[in-house]
Amino acid sequence: MAFIKNISLLCILLTFSLSGQAASYTNGKHYSQLASPIATQTGDKIEVLEFFWYGCPHCFSFEPTLKKWKQSLPDNVQFIRMPSPLNPRWMVHTKTYYTLQSMGEAENHHEAIFTAMHVQKKRLFTRDSIADFLASRGVDKASFLANFDSFAVEMRARQALQLGQQYKLSGVPMLTINGKYTISADQAGSYQGMVNVADFLIKQEN
Repeated sequence: MAFIKNISLLCILLTFSLSGQAASYTNGKHYSQLASPIATQTGDKIEVLEFFWYGCPHCFSFEPTLKKWKQSLPDNVQFIRMPSPLNPRWMVHTKTYYTLQSMGEAENHHEAIFTAMHVQKKRLFTRDSIADFLASRGVDKASFLANFDSFAVEMRARQALQLGQQYKLSGVPMLTINGKYTISADQAGSYQGMVNVADFLIKQEN
């Protein structure tokens, strides 16, 4: 009886030990470590970038997982959306995001643009079609167009292009962690896998 009790106790302790261990992920398999770190924008905070494109169905599918995960990030982590102009025709959406951000409207319309393109099948691929869509949602069209064509938005869009080149971006969505690591869905295996690997790397940075 004592032997059985000891075996049972051992099983309980082993189960507890295993459940307390964090999942382990491997460089080159689940994520990629950059040869040289890239300067971050967040000071003492751990930077998480999400490279995305409004026209990307995978980015749209990733959004619910990402939205839920962002709510669980610790205070020392700063999440930044990075609208990627990986393809020249994506630049209109990069400038759209930065235009809305400059107007303080990005969070109000981010999901709506995804939904319009991927659920309602609206063809929002030009400056004017996007301006008309946003005007239907209450955004001042003249102000949107003026900001869209501004030097400040143009510079931010160019910086996004340069940053994507630094990270050797080849597809979206992609997460980067603190200027050191990149994570794709192909590597991580799923959208949930992407945030799981991100959690692992954030803990490493801590």
